[in-house]
Amino acid sequence: MAASRDVQMLNTMAQMQDLHNQHVHPQWRTNGYEYYRAIWVECAEMLDHFGWKWWKKQDPDLEQVKLELVDIWHFALSELLRAEQLDDAMAAQLAAVAADTEPQPEAFRQAIEALALSSLRTQSFVLDDFIQAMATLPMSFDELYSMYIGKNVLNNFRQDHGYKDGTYHKLWHGREDNEHLVDVLAELQDAGGDLPQQLYAALEARYPA
Repeated sequence: MAASRDVQMLNTMAQMQDLHNQHVHPQWRTNGYEYYRAIWVECAEMLDHFGWKWWKKQDPDLEQVKLELVDIWHFALSELLRAEQLDDAMAAQLAAVAADTEPQPEAFRQAIEALALSSLRTQSFVLDDFIQAMATLPMSFDELYSMYIGKNVLNNFRQDHGYKDGTYHKLWHGREDNEHLVDVLAELQDAGGDLPQQLYAALEARYPA
């Protein structure tokens, strides 16, 4: 029986994550990288984009918040793959998130704190806490998938342009590369299966020589 669309999406992301991790280091599965630490640090960055300060006006930058959630998903996939805990049933859990609800600001903040706490407590990744963050933002599995493809391509682009040795420029013409990624994803929303190739070419065209 052919795998469901949701399972195919999950497997595609897992394959792309494995390839990217090999790009960073061929022995990534045995190097002991602290993916849980990257997760809780990203949680703090996400709250800054979303806004949490009661003493000043803050407007959530939802596109950047979603990209931070996608960054967490990169580290989550890495942890699940390394621990051999990724399974097809997770696709159904992710796909069940209702994205047609209104944002729940305080519930989202609490979900992010729960995700950070569980990553520290378990030194791993807890899918249920991640799903609660998706649901309260809200962010659908389809949106997670499309933005994951985009950020995965950007991460590979960074590696190809000197991210590891410090020669990569994260600011392009006064804006962060993540902001350019959001623009390009909007321009290429109908790219279909050619999205990774078209996205990489579009980033190349924008990157300062």
